[in-house]
Amino acid sequence: MRQGVAEARRIVVKVGSSSLTTAEGGLDADRVDALVDVLAKVRGGSEKEIVLVSSGAIAAGLAPLGLHRRPKDLARQQAAASVGQGLLVARYTASFARHGVRVGQVLLTSDDMARRAHHRNASRTLDQLLAMGALPVVNENDTVATDEIRFGDNDRLAALVAHLVRADLLVLLSDVDGLYDGDPAKPGSSRISEVRSPADIAHVKIGSTGKAGVGTGGMVTKVEAAGIAAAAGIPVVLTSAVHAADALAARDTGTYFHRTGRRSADRLLWLQHASTPQGALTLDDGAVKAVVEGRKSLLPAGIAAVEGEFNAGDPVELRDTTGRAVARGLVNFDAKEIPQLIGRSTRELARELGPAYEREVVHRDDLVLLRA
Repeated sequence: MRQGVAEARRIVVKVGSSSLTTAEGGLDADRVDALVDVLAKVRGGSEKEIVLVSSGAIAAGLAPLGLHRRPKDLARQQAAASVGQGLLVARYTASFARHGVRVGQVLLTSDDMARRAHHRNASRTLDQLLAMGALPVVNENDTVATDEIRFGDNDRLAALVAHLVRADLLVLLSDVDGLYDGDPAKPGSSRISEVRSPADIAHVKIGSTGKAGVGTGGMVTKVEAAGIAAAAGIPVVLTSAVHAADALAARDTGTYFHRTGRRSADRLLWLQHASTPQGALTLDDGAVKAVVEGRKSLLPAGIAAVEGEFNAGDPVELRDTTGRAVARGLVNFDAKEIPQLIGRSTRELARELGPAYEREVVHRDDLVLLRA
């Protein structure tokens, strides 16, 4: 019995496209119903809460649009998602209704989550849905997301949602029944039952594609997502959708990732793992020391150079004089404003430009350090 699973009250379950659809595209109603039956039983038989992060919108939209495979261009992916998302949520709504469970749709982009107000609204919406007895179904908003504001895969989205809702457990479901120490299709490969630290799987060569070919994730993204969640204090079970019941019953199925860290501020996890820097600020040596060692805000006096085009509120990379990224943060000024601020004190700027300029370029509450 896996104690961390058995004791979990709030659980985020992520299911991949390959577990819901056919390789040709289109939803498999029997697969959806089978998963829903498991989740409804877990939810109904106790005080457990479920948040479902579901892929499948693009895959579900392929067949209705006459597409034979997942398109590579963003415009057609968005068109497929537009058609498929409605079909996906309608299927979940009807399936959960058999158990008297209401469904609420939540569509997110990484840009939503990096910005303070949007992040707070997403958190409140998910909390309220759960408080009112609804089951949130979360997906990336593929119909509007651009390459710059995409999560890239729903495994990472699921890890971040698990942190956002303060989940006790993350379950990643796909078409593979766990992490193996070799190619699971070849004799001699064994399932890795538990991972206590990244060092446990440092020797493992991890595959990058799934069997069905209709999703974007593979085992690499799942292990990365498990690492993000575990580092944020959330245990993870990685297994196949057909073993969902066993996984949620704390049985020895799939691969169990133990917690490796503690919870951090919600938005900082999003900033580190879900944002794409829109520019960069080069810091002098004193500013690097203040930001990295002193955990201080970045002031105009410590900036040596600015690069890129960005607006106030955008994520930017903070670099040392060698070009190495040391941190990432949300900037308080537009790129075009910063050249006049470089190397100057906030008091001087306030005197010359007004009180609005007597502030940090990046506040320490909007800043995350990057590992060397």
